Amino acid sequence: MKFITDIWHPNVDKNGDVCISILHEPGEDKYGYEKPEERWLPIHTVETIMISVISMLADPNGDSPANVDAAKEWREDRHGEFKRKVARCVRKSQETAFE
Repeated sequence: MKFITDIWHPNVDKNGDVCISILHEPGEDKYGYEKPEERWLPIHTVETIMISVISMLADPNGDSPANVDAAKEWREDRHGEFKRKVARCVRKSQETAFE
């Protein structure tokens, strides 16, 4: 899953790729961070994936960031620079929505 507009979030890399467990390859995590049952399973539906993405957006996982810079700002200045960058991405997305 990938965001095609700019997004500033600890669990979305700078290319827009979403980093959440249920989208990772099934099986064992080579780093030992995720349990196999947390990773992709064929029982997942569009609904379960979207719920996971919404949850991720509302409550980032700072322990496993895809965007280290965003994670650092989220931890250290959540209501300052981090919030300003998020708002900038939202405005840019709104401005280009109908292009």
